[in-house]
Amino acid sequence: MPTVISKYIDSTVAKYNIPKEHFTRSVVAAAVFLYGLKLGYPYIQLLCKNSTTNNSYQNGHAAIISSKADGDNCVHSSTNNNNNKVQNGKSVMNGIKNGEAVVLKQQKSPGINKEFIIQLHKLVKLMLPGIWTKEVGLLSMHTLALATRTFLSIYVASMEGEIVKYIVRKDVKNFAIMLLKWLGVAVPATFINSVIRYLENKLALAFRSRLVSHAYSLYFRDQTYYRVSNLDGRIENADHRLTDDITAFTSSVAHLYSHITKPLFDCLLIAIALARTNKKMGAAIIPGPILATVVISLTGQILKAVSPKFGILVAEEANRKGYLRHIHARIITNAEEIAFYGGQKVELSHLEKAYNSLVDQMNTIFSQRLWYVMLEQFLMKYVWSGTGMIMVSLPILTSKRHAEQDSSPDGGVSERTQYFTTTRNLLGSGADAVERLMSSYKEVVELAGYTARVGDMLDVFEDASHGKYQRAVVTTAESKHLAKNGGFRLEFKNGQPVVKGVIHETKDGTIVLKNVPIVTPNCDVVCPNLTLTVMPGMHLLITGPNGCGKSSLFRILSGLWPVYSGELRKPATSDMFYIPQRPYMSLGSLADQVIYPDTEADMRKKGIALGHLQRCLSLVHLDHIVEREGGWHVTTDWKDVLSGGEKQRMAMARLFYHRPKFALLDECTSAVSIDVESNIYEEAKVAGITLLTITHRPSLWKFHTHLLQFDGEGGWKLESLDSTMRLSLKEEKEKLEAQLAGVPDAQERLKVSDVRNMKA
Repeated sequence: MPTVISKYIDSTVAKYNIPKEHFTRSVVAAAVFLYGLKLGYPYIQLLCKNSTTNNSYQNGHAAIISSKADGDNCVHSSTNNNNNKVQNGKSVMNGIKNGEAVVLKQQKSPGINKEFIIQLHKLVKLMLPGIWTKEVGLLSMHTLALATRTFLSIYVASMEGEIVKYIVRKDVKNFAIMLLKWLGVAVPATFINSVIRYLENKLALAFRSRLVSHAYSLYFRDQTYYRVSNLDGRIENADHRLTDDITAFTSSVAHLYSHITKPLFDCLLIAIALARTNKKMGAAIIPGPILATVVISLTGQILKAVSPKFGILVAEEANRKGYLRHIHARIITNAEEIAFYGGQKVELSHLEKAYNSLVDQMNTIFSQRLWYVMLEQFLMKYVWSGTGMIMVSLPILTSKRHAEQDSSPDGGVSERTQYFTTTRNLLGSGADAVERLMSSYKEVVELAGYTARVGDMLDVFEDASHGKYQRAVVTTAESKHLAKNGGFRLEFKNGQPVVKGVIHETKDGTIVLKNVPIVTPNCDVVCPNLTLTVMPGMHLLITGPNGCGKSSLFRILSGLWPVYSGELRKPATSDMFYIPQRPYMSLGSLADQVIYPDTEADMRKKGIALGHLQRCLSLVHLDHIVEREGGWHVTTDWKDVLSGGEKQRMAMARLFYHRPKFALLDECTSAVSIDVESNIYEEAKVAGITLLTITHRPSLWKFHTHLLQFDGEGGWKLESLDSTMRLSLKEEKEKLEAQLAGVPDAQERLKVSDVRNMKA
């Protein structure tokens, strides 16, 4: 290839009569210019982008939502030339429709800064909680192994120098002895290398176990797992962060510790060994280290100046991986619904879009690393090798022991050869150590990305457990903040709704709500102020149209949703048992399904035997299932084994096992026959359980004493449900059903009449 290029240059020079020196210099200058343009283009593009962003902010394209002391939401434009202020959340931002404003928290890009240091310090304290811990022991053994490996490297380098010296002297005996020693040292050296990798993996696993244990304790404390996914919008894929991100972070920490500690030991001890070797040769000690320091400093400054933002790139890659995994999980969870709709084409498009987004990000990282690694290898391999040759040659050329060495039998050749071999090996090891230190900056930047994701996850868990949420809120004046009767105004602070409600635990088992609004996580006020008292034995039937707040009321009573205003008094959460329309079947045996959320250990502590579980199943007409499935301790996928009605009856069996004071029943027997359903409700009343039921079945009205009706417009009505009331409700229902049944006939007659009129 070089010959072909040389011939091409000669022919071109001869053809156009150009001096060869000018032509070659022009080619080199053009190559250097193009390479510099390649490195500088991303920074020019970034500067232009930042300039455009700043101009857009100055031109008034950005707006922020603020909160006044009286609770009025206002949107202020950030430009000085526009003094418009829109009340009740109406925004002047471009692209916002119908007075809606999207409130989002701007996320900071991860990098090596003060926030990274603070987050890393918090995580390290979690991974190393004390001195007398397993992790500190592993860390100490790992450090000792790294130091031992450095001493062995220096010893092996000196032995190789002596071996070369005896080869030059043709001393077969000493050569054979040194070769056997060298082979003997190779055994512990390879063992130490294996131990270093083993301890690094053990250390990463120990760190991961600590973080996972802490994260799990936060995730399952105070229903954080629900609040993070339903009330807070900062984490989309908590499962990905709890698994892959924690694993990547701990592996990066363990590897980075090894990647930094070993080179530091190498640099320190090798510098001492080189100084002793130069002194032995009678040469100056200072020039070599000064030259190495200058070259290394310049290399570091160049690499730092052109290094891409690997932390941001890696964090975005992890985010897109998590989103792709989230799409897969959604398809698996909703496979039946997607199959019924035939929505595979839409889901495939979402999946391909997420995957292509990940591929684009990975290609971006690959392309950024291509040029960076090229420059890095050029500086660290070739520039440093040339510097090392100069450092090796200086003691030989400037040695003060020439006369002493020349008087030796071989003219000092063996001594100089031993020095050259030993120094070359030590400089090679030292260069590798410095190279690892220099390249570790890139790994530190990547660690910053993992640290930001894991640290942010733990911060969100802490906030959610204390009732602090941040969510992308779409705010509008009429439909969101203010009920149609003007009874409640939701106050915002820093773009998030303010929780002002008070919750107390009652000892008499009474549920009391005083002016409590029902507000969804999206800040929809479905009911501005609900006031009612439910005494033990007061069985409440709850009705109303879809979206009026029936299930939302149960979520507030269960502590899942915050109380934004008013006062809520309720018994302990353990005294209330919620049963949804789609019951949850846990992993485990048949007995585990009945006693959930208790465990077998909890059941034994309560002194409950399997016979009691059999009676619970018999109350819901499900006792035959024990024999059908093969016993209490059979484990299978109960979600698929049991039918819809059997799963609902299993959930009611849990009610008879736990026997709470209040049962929150949300359409929980819609798939159960009316006769079995009536028996279940009758047994629940006999057991002293107060029923709060959402249902559309008139057959259940007789089991309740009061009726709570939502009108879907924010209003509600509470009244006694006696026989007269039940009869009037039944008559009203039948009348409405009769009117609705006649609608199709009326429509058909109307069409016929229209056709006749057209013919006439």
